Amino acid sequence: MFKIAVLVSGSGTNLQSIIDNINNKKLDCTLEAVIGDRDCFGVSRAIEAGIDSYTLNRKVLKTNLCREIDKIVSNKKIDLIILAGFLSIIDEEFVKKWKGKIINIHPSLLPKYGGTGMYGIKVHEAVLKGNESESGCTVHFVDTGVDSGEIIEQIKVPVLENDTAEILQKRVLVQEHILLPKAIEKIIKESKGVCQ
Repeated sequence: MFKIAVLVSGSGTNLQSIIDNINNKKLDCTLEAVIGDRDCFGVSRAIEAGIDSYTLNRKVLKTNLCREIDKIVSNKKIDLIILAGFLSIIDEEFVKKWKGKIINIHPSLLPKYGGTGMYGIKVHEAVLKGNESESGCTVHFVDTGVDSGEIIEQIKVPVLENDTAEILQKRVLVQEHILLPKAIEKIIKESKGVCQ
């Protein structure tokens, strides 16, 4: 069975979409671990769902955070690591070790509005400031850059005339919950040699 781990820093709504898709048999994998880099509701969701959960204190661990994550995912023989609203920076050593096995979801149509400092509401504020007619979300492989890895899947979302950053964020988030499981499913099928 294909094994996944999800890394979270916030409320875990994308994590919940993964849990729901596994429970509904739409994703053929097991969620072996949820790892938070701080106390967050995402870890609470995982505990409630009976999933092995870990809270690592990024402030205490600092440069050892990725080593601790690596111990967990290595022991569990994880096939895919999913960053779902994970705000800590993954170090180069970890990225190189897990090359091609780490994905991230980002709330814009990369390569636009990605990179250092572009996360959460800041992305949507930048999209509106840029007078874009559309935005969306992207799932991509993680490389040693910031939001620069190979794109796996994207969904476009129109930017409407009266949008605020908060309204746009909510509309994009709905699509994130669809896109992330779709991208995971694609990777699982490719790992089994199943053509799309």
